[in-house]
Amino acid sequence: MSFADKMLRCRDCGNEFPFTAGEQEFYAQKGLVNEPGRCPTCRSARKAQRETGSYGSGYDGGSSGSYGSYDRPRREMHPAVCAQCGQDTEVPFLPRGDRPVYCSACFDQVRVSR
Repeated sequence: MSFADKMLRCRDCGNEFPFTAGEQEFYAQKGLVNEPGRCPTCRSARKAQRETGSYGSGYDGGSSGSYGSYDRPRREMHPAVCAQCGQDTEVPFLPRGDRPVYCSACFDQVRVSR
């Protein structure tokens, strides 16, 4: 399947943003059928609102589609030592000792090399 860059319009700010061929291919590989409705800036802002718990004004019980405010528990982090650089880091899982654990920078390098 061949993909080509195309411009989409953000539903929040109304600005156009590119939906690149690479992004389209990623969406197809993940089985996602809907195109993004928000530009990267608005997506980031919306994500930040969700993470701080300030999104929405509470569930109104109606059919307006508002899910309201919810407080997602903070992800529990566990201390670890990076297997590649030896730096102290935190990871969102409990290291078991049978597999290497990497800091973010080293993980990015290891993931690219796979």
